[in-house]
Amino acid sequence: MKKVLFTAFLFVAGLSLQAQEGPSIGINAGIPTGDASDFSGFSLGIDFTYLWSVSDKFDAGAAVGFSNAFGKEIETGLGSIEIDDIQFLPVAAAGRVHLTEDFSAGVDLGYAVGINDGNDGGFYYRPMVGYSLNEKLGLSLSYTGISLDGGDWNTINLGLMMAL
Repeated sequence: MKKVLFTAFLFVAGLSLQAQEGPSIGINAGIPTGDASDFSGFSLGIDFTYLWSVSDKFDAGAAVGFSNAFGKEIETGLGSIEIDDIQFLPVAAAGRVHLTEDFSAGVDLGYAVGINDGNDGGFYYRPMVGYSLNEKLGLSLSYTGISLDGGDWNTINLGLMMAL
């Protein structure tokens, strides 16, 4: 129930990320979902995006980032196991559609390079919505999915973006 309430809070509080031409940097906090929640309870990330205006309503560009999911301590019948942090370096094409003056939607598509030992990475997708707080600052709500060999790594993220 806590996860449902927190997810609802993220959705209501995080409708954001103004699509904007040029460079931007962002930070985000995420909650792993599905199988990922077995190994981590929280993640932090940083993103750098550069967008070019294709039309009045659409921007396209590139995105690169870093995310660190903090490993959990798992209790077993024989003791506890400390899970190492899980780290990714996503490299992606980015697209943003200006829905209104303040709202935008977009997606990043690419590959997330696995950084920690035993992490080969995989196909990366990140749909998002955004809300502009002012000309330089916006909030974002996104879902990150990474298709790994034999599974998926998924998080729901709330972030803050700043135009540079």
